[in-house]
Amino acid sequence: MTPEGFAAEFDVSRETLDRLLRYEAVLRHWNPRINLVARASLDDVWARHFADSAQLVGLAPPSPANWVDMGSGAGFPGLVVAAILAEQAPGCRVSLIESDGRKSAFLHSAAREMGIEVGIETTRIEDAPARSVDVVSARALAPLDALLALAQRFCGSGTRLLFPKGRMVESELTDARAHWHIDARLHVSRTDPSGRIVEVRDFHPRRDN
Repeated sequence: MTPEGFAAEFDVSRETLDRLLRYEAVLRHWNPRINLVARASLDDVWARHFADSAQLVGLAPPSPANWVDMGSGAGFPGLVVAAILAEQAPGCRVSLIESDGRKSAFLHSAAREMGIEVGIETTRIEDAPARSVDVVSARALAPLDALLALAQRFCGSGTRLLFPKGRMVESELTDARAHWHIDARLHVSRTDPSGRIVEVRDFHPRRDN
């Protein structure tokens, strides 16, 4: 996928695409130093990382006011989401939570180059301030069972959870349902036919645990 192909696929403006091109440049500059993403994945970065992240925006509620991305790492999906929402939902507060100081420094640098406002919290997810947000996301962070436990502190009535998962998603759902009652929907990934996006609209601990 090319940048132009990405722009057509997700119907983003030239301004948003320019932001993401600057993000790509910062990612390529920093990656040899702190190994943000697998080097081989940079050969197809617009599909593997940018499109894979952007597809979450279409599954979010319209015009979200706030969004928490847990374990942001290299900024996927959080920085891509923030770049798109800067145009589609101005005023949405996207918060990136990353405990690694070097990766947090990268996120600050990338956001500055992109010209977007994001909240970057250099802390463990368990120590981040609890609050209710519209959307919680995480990519390649932990099994679904653990993600639900981490996300609890950001959930209120109407919070939507969006977690990209691979081919083991059904097994993860089975494991999670041993500990949680979950209202979950699976969406086929637009970048990987074997992948799924887990959309959770409601969950709570099972009382029999």
